[in-house]
Amino acid sequence: MHNRFVSIEGIEGAGKTTAMRTLSKWVSERGGAVVETREPGGTALGEELRAILLNHRDEGMSALSEVLLMFAARAEHIERVIQPALNAGQWVISDRFNDASIAYQGAGRGLGLERVEALAHWLNTGLQPDLTLWLDVPVATGLARAAGRSSPDRFEAEQSAFFESVRSGYQWLATRYPQRIVRIDASLDPAEVNQAICAVLEAHCVD
Repeated sequence: MHNRFVSIEGIEGAGKTTAMRTLSKWVSERGGAVVETREPGGTALGEELRAILLNHRDEGMSALSEVLLMFAARAEHIERVIQPALNAGQWVISDRFNDASIAYQGAGRGLGLERVEALAHWLNTGLQPDLTLWLDVPVATGLARAAGRSSPDRFEAEQSAFFESVRSGYQWLATRYPQRIVRIDASLDPAEVNQAICAVLEAHCVD
């Protein structure tokens, strides 16, 4: 079983943290070395940019500034974490990657899906996850879950209409890349979600 790059996507409250644990356990049990990471973040610079992006003091940030900061963090992430780990034969499991920018800034902020996707292609020189798990959950359900865990950050404080647009962006991506993106019904019981994730891994990641 050779290494893979797997990303986890979804709106707030979709259960990405739990899915990360399930993925890492599945890989580790089969002898794989795992690097867990997240976006924005994953590096010292990336975490500083994450703080800027999520902090309420920057409520007036333009959509273009936001997406460029996201991609600045991602460029550092790819160079310092993702590519070195893949080159070393390790699995990389990332909480968000390019699809998040396409869905959140392209659809949610209205910058345009294909416009942000073109920026991703230019930046990444072909690097894409081998598999993307889209944890799809109704917006009301996701926001209710997120509200119960901590004070909302700059994104979590957005209105439902924003997240409906983001969810539509993910649907656009799943339709466009069905060979890579697998939808998981994240509204199910956690045990059922974990079972579904493991079934996808067995189908896509066993040589």
